[in-house]
Amino acid sequence: MLKKKELSAVVSCSSLLGKRLDLVLSKIFKEYSRSYLKNLIFMNRVLVNKKILNQPNKKILGGEILTIYPFSKDILFNVPENIFLNIIYEDNDILVINKPAGLVVHPGSGNEKGTILNALLYHYKYIKDLPRAGIVHRLDKNTSGLMVIAKTLFSYNYLLSELKKRKITREYEAIVKGKMISGGTINQPIMRHHSKRTCMMVHHLGKKSVTHYKIINRFKFHTHIAIKLETGRTHQIRVHMLHIKHPLVGDPYYGGSNIQLNYIKDKKINKIYQFSRQALHASHLSFHHPANNNLVSWTIPLPYDMQELILKISNIK
Repeated sequence: MLKKKELSAVVSCSSLLGKRLDLVLSKIFKEYSRSYLKNLIFMNRVLVNKKILNQPNKKILGGEILTIYPFSKDILFNVPENIFLNIIYEDNDILVINKPAGLVVHPGSGNEKGTILNALLYHYKYIKDLPRAGIVHRLDKNTSGLMVIAKTLFSYNYLLSELKKRKITREYEAIVKGKMISGGTINQPIMRHHSKRTCMMVHHLGKKSVTHYKIINRFKFHTHIAIKLETGRTHQIRVHMLHIKHPLVGDPYYGGSNIQLNYIKDKKINKIYQFSRQALHASHLSFHHPANNNLVSWTIPLPYDMQELILKISNIK
């Protein structure tokens, strides 16, 4: 579905007659590069005489009405920044990074700079011509772990399609409050919170959301769990774990402050709950490679802060 923002022009310059569509667009809409406009064509975001045309080499005869639908948050206007990326794997098609907690993925309200997107624009100049600078999926600011980034338009479209078809496996580890009895599946729809617009909530009118979890280790007052996403809603793990009354340790929004636990007054427990972020880490990622369809996968251990957290909760007797 096309965005509401659009730019239109009529081809009237004689020097453009008989030229390729992507070339003509670059001459008319000079604020965008030719490769960026070519990507718009492939993504069905260019109309000729009010009809979608996805052939960049189509010849323009003159008098046509050209309409483009650039991305509403155009990354061309974001600033490249020399921010370190912890690269786990890289080839000509994809990039896999280990995102640290505290690093925002994409610029937004309150985070206009200092993001992974800004870093990508600095380290890979050409990536500005890809949608969202090749970012296929996100992790919350204070969630650490594995992310895949596309380096070509083909890889981006391929991975986005695989993600929508739920063929990209994403697994996480988390530390939750309470001693869980067993693993299970949470199948509860999620929608935006009706009053806290930056938060999400379980609601019967929401979108289908499925989270599978199993126990890695139990402690006296906490549980270390592995989580596998079947869907990928915003804040899905955090919302679902709160829903079953086992919220993530350190979660500032879904930490379950209204859940009455019989150990809440324990001073040692209170110190643990001062953990600086939600205890959530994207530990495993696997999918079929866009270039050769071979299955590729990566697994990384917990970061130091979560290892320290586990040590602390294991010492509570």
